[in-house]
Amino acid sequence: MPISVMSMPRKSGDPQAPAAVTAVGLRKSYGDKVVLDGIDLRIPAGSVFALLGPNGAGKTTTVKILSTLVTADGGHAQVAGHDLATAPHGVRAAIGVTGQFSAVDGLITGEENMLLMADLHHLPRSAGRRIAAELLERFDLTDVAEKPASTYSGGMKRRLDIAMTLVGNPRIIFLDEPTTGLDPRSRHTMWRIIRELVTAGVTVLLTTQYLEEADQLADRIAVLHHGRIAAEGTADELKRLIPGGHVRLRFADPVAHQHAATALAITTTGDDVTRDDETLTLTLPSDGTQRDLRAVLDRLDTAGIHADELTVHTPDLDDVLLALTQETAR
Repeated sequence: MPISVMSMPRKSGDPQAPAAVTAVGLRKSYGDKVVLDGIDLRIPAGSVFALLGPNGAGKTTTVKILSTLVTADGGHAQVAGHDLATAPHGVRAAIGVTGQFSAVDGLITGEENMLLMADLHHLPRSAGRRIAAELLERFDLTDVAEKPASTYSGGMKRRLDIAMTLVGNPRIIFLDEPTTGLDPRSRHTMWRIIRELVTAGVTVLLTTQYLEEADQLADRIAVLHHGRIAAEGTADELKRLIPGGHVRLRFADPVAHQHAATALAITTTGDDVTRDDETLTLTLPSDGTQRDLRAVLDRLDTAGIHADELTVHTPDLDDVLLALTQETAR
């Protein structure tokens, strides 16, 4: 029996790993506008943590505070073991930041951009040239290293931007909507680069409006809305918060379809249960867990019934974000 699963469980980072970033009660306002209303975060080292939320939710402000670019009005935080308020220089030495807009200087070459970053990190000239060459090769930019960055495509500029961020060998990287405006191929390239960084032990805080991006990359996700954390968990945990998951069974034999409906006690059609005699399908609610799926299959096996096709559907992150932000607003 073919099984099609529309949302597969993902391997999560170790939640017991030492924290690379912690924040308690972070608050920030601009005039009468409350941007962050007391958020708590814990990001394990060597993981990807994604902040999701609509425009104005406070994602970029969170990144700016944690990277020491702006000062919080309240709360406290530690990054790489350094307190934001008392040891900002230690924080800056441990992090790299890639913002929504590229920091690449288009008037100089890619190599010159890299060497400029090496100078800013006070690297010796020989070490700077070596690191620049290694990173340009790693990000597949060697062939265009001597061309003005203004001639680069959007994806190439983004790769150069992250390569520049890595010159200082940061342990923690803040990526604020790093794939905005990129085509699908360039976006997937960026995903590969992020996965490679995490495999090497780097911790990534990612903000994004691409929900597939968070689903693909993040070990844990927090949904930010009106300056507060509406929900936090793995992608699968968040999806299970939202109703609408179901199992769909299809049969080639009308008799098997009828017997399955009887075995599963499907006698009517309602909002949660659907029996379609034309397509020979049965749809019943499910949270998508292995235990729930096994319960359905065990009942079919006990009745000696074979389904020709089984499909599991769970809500995606679009459903989660819409439901959580609507509920928070209400």
